[in-house]
Amino acid sequence: MNSLRLSLLATTLLAGAAALPAAAQVEPTVQSNKPEVPTAGNASTVTDDAADSGEIVVTGSRIRRPEVDAPSPVTSFSAVTLQQSGRVNVTDFLSQNPALLSSATSGTQSGSTSTLGGTGTNLLNLRNLGTDRTLVLVDGRRHVAGLPGSAAVDINTIPVDLIERIDVTTGGASAVYGADGVSGVVNFVLKRDFEGLLARAQTGISEKGDAGNRFLSLTAGKNFASGRGNVALSYEFRDDDRLSSFRRSRTGDPNFAFGLVRDPNDFPDDPNAPDFTLRNNLRYADSSRDGAVNIRQVVDPETGELGFTGTPDFTGSGKVYDRGLLLPGSGGLTQGGDSTPTAGYQGDLQPKNRIHNVNLLTSFEVSPALRLFAQGKYTNTKSFSVAQPSFDFFTYLAPDNAYLIDRFGGAATAGALVSRDNFDFGVRGESNKRETYRAVVGADGRIGDHARYEASYVYGRTDSRFLSTNYRIADRYFAALDAVRDPATGQIVCRSTLNPAANIDPNNFDAPATTFTPGAAGGCQPLNILGEGMASAASLAFINADLINTYRVQQHVASASISGDFGRFFELPGGPIGFAVGGEYRKESSRFVSDPLAQAGALADLAQILPERGSFNVKEAFGELRVPLLRDLPFAETLEFNAAIRFSDYSTIGSTTTWQVSGIYAPVRDVRFRGGYSEAVRAPNVTELFAPQNGAFSFIDDPCDPENLPEGTQYRVANCRAALTAAGLSAAQIASFSPTSDPQATASLPGRSGGNNDLGQETAKTWTAGVVLQPRFIPGLQITADWFNIKLRDAINTPTAQQLVELCVDQPTLENVYCSNISRAAGTGYVSDYFVGPQNVAAFRTQGLDVTANYRLDAGQVGLFNFKLVGNYLDRLDFVPTPGADRENELLSADNRFAPRYSGTFDLTWTKGPVTLNYGLNYFSKLRRFTEDQVRANPDIAEAKYLFYRERWEHDLQASIAAGEKFNFYLGVNNLTDEVGDVASVRIPYAPIGRYFYAGARIALDSIF
Repeated sequence: MNSLRLSLLATTLLAGAAALPAAAQVEPTVQSNKPEVPTAGNASTVTDDAADSGEIVVTGSRIRRPEVDAPSPVTSFSAVTLQQSGRVNVTDFLSQNPALLSSATSGTQSGSTSTLGGTGTNLLNLRNLGTDRTLVLVDGRRHVAGLPGSAAVDINTIPVDLIERIDVTTGGASAVYGADGVSGVVNFVLKRDFEGLLARAQTGISEKGDAGNRFLSLTAGKNFASGRGNVALSYEFRDDDRLSSFRRSRTGDPNFAFGLVRDPNDFPDDPNAPDFTLRNNLRYADSSRDGAVNIRQVVDPETGELGFTGTPDFTGSGKVYDRGLLLPGSGGLTQGGDSTPTAGYQGDLQPKNRIHNVNLLTSFEVSPALRLFAQGKYTNTKSFSVAQPSFDFFTYLAPDNAYLIDRFGGAATAGALVSRDNFDFGVRGESNKRETYRAVVGADGRIGDHARYEASYVYGRTDSRFLSTNYRIADRYFAALDAVRDPATGQIVCRSTLNPAANIDPNNFDAPATTFTPGAAGGCQPLNILGEGMASAASLAFINADLINTYRVQQHVASASISGDFGRFFELPGGPIGFAVGGEYRKESSRFVSDPLAQAGALADLAQILPERGSFNVKEAFGELRVPLLRDLPFAETLEFNAAIRFSDYSTIGSTTTWQVSGIYAPVRDVRFRGGYSEAVRAPNVTELFAPQNGAFSFIDDPCDPENLPEGTQYRVANCRAALTAAGLSAAQIASFSPTSDPQATASLPGRSGGNNDLGQETAKTWTAGVVLQPRFIPGLQITADWFNIKLRDAINTPTAQQLVELCVDQPTLENVYCSNISRAAGTGYVSDYFVGPQNVAAFRTQGLDVTANYRLDAGQVGLFNFKLVGNYLDRLDFVPTPGADRENELLSADNRFAPRYSGTFDLTWTKGPVTLNYGLNYFSKLRRFTEDQVRANPDIAEAKYLFYRERWEHDLQASIAAGEKFNFYLGVNNLTDEVGDVASVRIPYAPIGRYFYAGARIALDSIF
């Protein structure tokens, strides 16, 4: 059934479309010779351009060979395919392709979904195994990371118009390139040896008139010394406009923003009615933009103590509070009323990005035995994005608070509790400046007729200075809140101004002032939070701070290798044995310095963040063999064996060995079978090893809440009972345990996070098996199909706080590494503390089928057609959190991993004379909206149409015309049918920008003189 479904998908894609061959675009008249160094080369599967007939170095090997002989499956995307997509953000292009669907784009690195310091970065995630397990190379060499403590490369730093092609290969890369490539390699092969001028300009805008983009590229090159030398300079500029979620009604307007929430009319559960229904105008219960104020007190019937009511009485503006319709079991939401809308709350859909990228490339051939080469790069990136506001839960105002008295008179005799979302304080955001430097120097040449050498040194550095804006300084904030009238003047002032010995924080009586000196000269400005927009500019300037954080990541790589064959001495029936041997030294270092206020733990909205620094080095030796056993014989067109091995000595984890074996068998020229098996490793990165223990705040939906108990594994119920019993709860208390009904039990729970010095390497075992078809009776057709299987053991897993508490109770027993990092409060059973850190305890497994097909058809007077299909069938994606635990099926996931069963891209290009038309289709199948455990526990969880996010069918068009041999004009539209996210979804299955138009022009001159 699965194979039938895949074939139907391929047939549908091939039957419906349109894509132009590489030659149809106006190509630069500058030279772009095939790389001569043994770190670049053409792909082993399908490229859009005609294959070079000479021997090259294929991604995944350092041995020169014809590209069709490559033993490892490589999917390649040419520069023309990238240009025809209309996307000048390379990650936006690559993340449409099956193996890289989970990559972090600018859109996902914006607003509240961005990582600290990561706004606007673009990170590749191959096979859903994580950005740190994806090895990114440029011309086969490593590239410095874009984030502190990580190995992940920011793809914004790769010059778009210098790309000749992009090769993606699965698994087994560690033996050839070293650690970090347990899921595979993405290699950016750049053009070189420019002679002339190439320029391109493009601009685009959404149908809504926003999310604009401007792109400019200039490359100039000149040969000298009778063609033995070359120098080229490239400059690129890209400017992306910020897109606020308030610019789209379905994300920013409460009336048009829908969510799937628990039906309040379905308590107790009616098995014939769906648990979750679609509702709009959703709001965060009992919190408001102008304040949700509790001033009434009641006697607790159990304790007899006097306390505030659980429901707000008034808004900060003084009107009676309209709570709306409470939606129990929906994570603290209401529908309608005066609470803060969820629409627009999480911030931007796309950050502001402005990128300057300068590259210098030069080489000089002294003789066939010596060619010197050098590259230099400088990338300047500025990003900005707005996230979510700061917020208060049950912040106490004293009875003599002047603003409280002015608003409510004598009604607030016991003071008040205020819950509030502080949009009027200045929404938090991040402004980031990153600078990337990279230099490559080296030499290569021939050693006789059967060997070549190559030696190079790579230096890379990423510097960043980023501002985390509009964070509240805790002692100043609470001092400013405690506003009273000065009896001498009648003016409202801070209590600390009149009485320096007064408690600064009425919510924490032991909190001293640390960032200012109480008293008349302390500068405290009283703050009014009762009503939106009531805070004075002076009070906001007193309480708010923009945090200045910096980091530097550095990389040094020195390598040398010799490659060739033993043809001078002997040959096998298939030809001479090829070899490559070499050594490499690499040092990675990272330093992050947080703002002094964050280091001191002085902020109300951010836990303590200490500086982080660390480094490691590795010394390596490697070797490869290519053994061509038979060639050009009956039933043995090709029979070949390959092997690679690498010995590594890390300063952190000690010695490791990685290896790879593979083979090729072609009984006839039309059919080629290939396969391989490898063992690869990834060493822990700097953050995983050396991160200091920091504070953390998290929202945690307790898995032991009765609403969540059925949605875990078969162990959850018993484990929760045991955990709550250990916390001192009686059977009656366990029966009534309901932390989701108490916001203080779930909101902003304090915890800790940090690294682990005892981590070891993780190991991946990968095998691939495939076939390449090039039937002579259909000239121009090439089809590849490769099965991959990756098993990752001792995987370094760093769960979120939410995952931590779930993993604790979903294991066979409470005796696991996750439970050891969780504490529950005695008497209440609520999660009171947690530690989030990496451990070598997890395992991953993924397997599936990759299919590519290229067909070029010259239809004479009708024109020239080129078809390209890249498809994937994902058979499984499993996660095992600890040894012995049940596997978690991540297939069809739409959350932590993005794993549709079927996915693919299709391009059809047609050219006739100067006119080119390109049609592109991006597809993936449905994804789960609810987990398997949730559906199993609640068969009536939702209507059938809401159980899955719908599949994606996104259509792109581009038309171009060549004006002579040097000029090309083009225009296009992406997301032609203006598809948007599914109901109750922002980004699945489509990006929120909608229909997008662009236009551009290219010019290519033979000479700049």
